[in-house]
Amino acid sequence: MAKPIRANFEGAGGAELSARIDLPAGHPKAFALFAHCFTCSKDLTASRAVATALTKSGIGVLRFDFTGLGGSGGDFGSSNFTMNLGDLERAARYLEENYQAPSLLVGHSLGGAAVIAVAQKLPSVKAVATIGAPADVAHVTHQFGESADAIQRDGSAEVSLAGRPFTITKQFLDDLDEHDVEACAGALKRPLLVLHAPTDDTVGIDNASRLFLAAKHPKSFVSLDTADHLLTSKEDAAYAADVIAAWAERYIGNGLELAEGAAEEAMDVTVRETGQGKFQALVKAGPHMMLADEPTSVDGGLGTGPSPYEYLSTALGACTSMTIRMYADFKKIPLDRVSVKVSHEKCHADSMKDGMEKDTPTDCFTREIALEGDLSDEQRERMLQIADRCPVHKTLERGSHITTRGAPAS
Repeated sequence: MAKPIRANFEGAGGAELSARIDLPAGHPKAFALFAHCFTCSKDLTASRAVATALTKSGIGVLRFDFTGLGGSGGDFGSSNFTMNLGDLERAARYLEENYQAPSLLVGHSLGGAAVIAVAQKLPSVKAVATIGAPADVAHVTHQFGESADAIQRDGSAEVSLAGRPFTITKQFLDDLDEHDVEACAGALKRPLLVLHAPTDDTVGIDNASRLFLAAKHPKSFVSLDTADHLLTSKEDAAYAADVIAAWAERYIGNGLELAEGAAEEAMDVTVRETGQGKFQALVKAGPHMMLADEPTSVDGGLGTGPSPYEYLSTALGACTSMTIRMYADFKKIPLDRVSVKVSHEKCHADSMKDGMEKDTPTDCFTREIALEGDLSDEQRERMLQIADRCPVHKTLERGSHITTRGAPAS
């Protein structure tokens, strides 16, 4: 899998949470948010497998460590399930502000219960998938054994989970009683995929039955055969991840939809390095996302997106097409279709505009405009003249003033 992007954002309790963002090689058609299992981390085998499978399908993935776990700050002993849900909301907000709001939620074990519980608060989510999820979040108390009584009696106790010590407090147990995952599944109003192993001895298969029966259609169940709860086998993890990726295709679309309520006015463009290759960057213009890169002929280029000059040529071509279309419609000219081919090269001023010093290197753009329709020669000539009124054309010819300032440190 390509090198993930490291990120940090503030969690629900104010702590800095550690995250990784995995991007596909091409344009991300959607983003998924992954929630790991109880006391686990974003780097568990299952987490990595899901991210790998989804990126192969063109879906970007954000996976992060909940408060007090993995690389995240904060005190795990002071966290609870409600805070986990808040962390998920913050993660979704980070995706929306920096990339694109998540269309898919995936949760493993208690993380599966969390994505079911939080989905209704995230309007961008179109589908939810769970792996080995409990139907009752209080199920995690079974892992505390005899320590559960000590927690209730003394207010807290140290519990060994997967060979590691964790301090569990009474407020954590009390908070679990405030959440009804089955009711959330019934009110989900989104497609639900339940994956569970019949031999899961940590979260029994009856939990999958309860969630599946509570949920409304469309819903799907996939047996993970002999897999264990943590999907420690790479083969089992890969299988679950591939199933999720294939299932999600039906619901998340192709990424061409505009975000609901997207502003119609001019929007800022943000370009952020992805960490893949030497030049690849994610371009975000309002709700739209693209990749920028250099061709493979350039050392370090991956060829996964247009180069900066190709984007500049795209701007000229698109503006030319739109300008001609507006004129043709206004004048009721029977123009069926316009297409513009733009090429760019470095040239010298001696063959360009008067007044420029001879042999001065400059940038030359050549437009080839094809006009389809029952048009007279006069109409064709007039629309070629109108092409020069394209605002981008004018901007390129007269030049622009660019102000550069440093952004506030994040």
